[in-house]
Amino acid sequence: MNRPEKNWKFSVNDAKERRFWDDYMSVYEDMFNHTSTKYAPWYVIPANRKWFTRLVVAGIIYTQLKELNLKYPTLSKEQHQGLLNAKEILESHK
Repeated sequence: MNRPEKNWKFSVNDAKERRFWDDYMSVYEDMFNHTSTKYAPWYVIPANRKWFTRLVVAGIIYTQLKELNLKYPTLSKEQHQGLLNAKEILESHK
């Protein structure tokens, strides 16, 4: 309300609903506690500073990708030989 350019975000009902804030928080906490799993965890990230929010999200993504232990697939001897043959064919058409 102190920043006119943000007034469009505010609803008078927000002030009325504020009475139920503790109830909302209790339900949210219950939901997170009962639906977050090791396989599919929830992350509660503060969003009041965009740079910090983005840093936290990037850190989570980095950690999760690293834990996947991804590797390039390996080729069998036959596949490798086929690749060398294809390379030879392509290079001979220069």
